[in-house]
Amino acid sequence: MLKHLICLMLAAFATQALAEGHRIVTVAEGLELPWGLAFLPGGDMLVTERPGRLRRVATDGTLSEPLAGVPEVFFRGQGGLLDVVLHPHFAANRLVYLSYAHGGPAANATRVARGRLGAEGLEEVEVIFTVTPTKRTPQHYGGAMAFLPDGTLLLTTGDGFDYREEAQNLTSLLGKTVRIADDGSIPADNPFVGRGDAAEAVWSYGHRNSQGLTVDPASGRVWQHEHGPRGGDELNLLRPGANYGWPAITYGMDYSGAYVSPFTELPGMEQPVEHWVPSIAPSGLTVYRGAAFPQWQGDLFLGALVDREVRRLRLTEGRVAEQEALFSELGERIRSVDVGPDGCLYLLTDDAQGRLLRVEPG
Repeated sequence: MLKHLICLMLAAFATQALAEGHRIVTVAEGLELPWGLAFLPGGDMLVTERPGRLRRVATDGTLSEPLAGVPEVFFRGQGGLLDVVLHPHFAANRLVYLSYAHGGPAANATRVARGRLGAEGLEEVEVIFTVTPTKRTPQHYGGAMAFLPDGTLLLTTGDGFDYREEAQNLTSLLGKTVRIADDGSIPADNPFVGRGDAAEAVWSYGHRNSQGLTVDPASGRVWQHEHGPRGGDELNLLRPGANYGWPAITYGMDYSGAYVSPFTELPGMEQPVEHWVPSIAPSGLTVYRGAAFPQWQGDLFLGALVDREVRRLRLTEGRVAEQEALFSELGERIRSVDVGPDGCLYLLTDDAQGRLLRVEPG
């Protein structure tokens, strides 16, 4: 009996020790500036490359030729092909959604298109949403997408860099999180529907440049992060209709060293759940809900481009109680962080010879 108990205890300890460690496996390489990742039924993955290519990665790591049907993108500055998400009923309708920079140097904007995934690529591709107004800068597109439990789609837009005041202008879609139906139409219950002084697609506003957006499948909470200027990167818990302050309030300074605003808080404007000074340049965002790493259950993971690492954030009562730097041994800029169906973490490295990596127990 005692021997059996000891064996059970040793087995439990071994399992815990395995879960507390990790190993990083290269799944695919040779990706040019990869940005977004989506998991297909059966184990294959879709990866976007910012110059305008969509690739399929097989379960054995084989990288496909660029898939057909991808719209032409404006690849300059921070622009290009950005995020990719699957329709919640992808298994039935095969719909894939892409966000990307569209237009040219004098007039460009964030756009969303969708198409059906076929044998050679996307078919029946249609543009379903374009941010207005256009801008003349090749920066701050936002571009992160996530489906809500009700089947509507959220998209972050960015403030266009030189147009930061537009983030507080409700008639403009710059510096916003927008909410659309899966066909691009405007849901009737959006917070500003029926108001003549606001764009009806707006779901939240006062954002600078959000490249991270995720919906917790357990709670339905919507988490977002955004780049500050010199400092002032933010993690936010989004609520419909809420104002997150940029540029009226910020914890960052302008690149010139001047104040963007003398205020870090004002009535009617939300405070971030966490902010970083100096900047970490957050990228990618996911909530861990999986079985491979039980000790990470419910934690947030995001890339930190400046520090070349991933940050794990443990939340307690809606606040960040603990931060941990992970995977700095890679020495690479991490663009995307996602949880796979197998419970492993998947990372995309931000490089002209980027890699798709899997973090698994070990």
